Amino acid sequence: MNDLLSGIVRIVLRLIVIVGGVVVFLSVLAAAMLLALVWGARALWARLTGQPVMPWAMKMDPRSGWSTVYRSTGRWSAPRDSSASSSSSSSSFSDGESRMRGAGLLRAAPDVTDVQAREVR
Repeated sequence: MNDLLSGIVRIVLRLIVIVGGVVVFLSVLAAAMLLALVWGARALWARLTGQPVMPWAMKMDPRSGWSTVYRSTGRWSAPRDSSASSSSSSSSFSDGESRMRGAGLLRAAPDVTDVQAREVR
């Protein structure tokens, strides 16, 4: 009896997965056909009116992403202000460092006072 029930459950689950896959495939196929229909109607309209058919293209320069990252490195690799001493007040930071401190982007916190040096044995 258990073998019969487990076999039925296994078959039902397989059918559910197959039906789900068919539904996903048909929906993607319908979306592609709709896109092709719209593109074809657009091309037909352009041909009927005598205008050139403009292709659908993503106007993106792949170099723009790299240049954005490359330009932002100046913020991280800028030389530190040597006039900032290790005091406990945050007023010794320059404007750039205080902005970075407010955003949680400070590289080193010179105002940490709860650490005491020990001698190495």
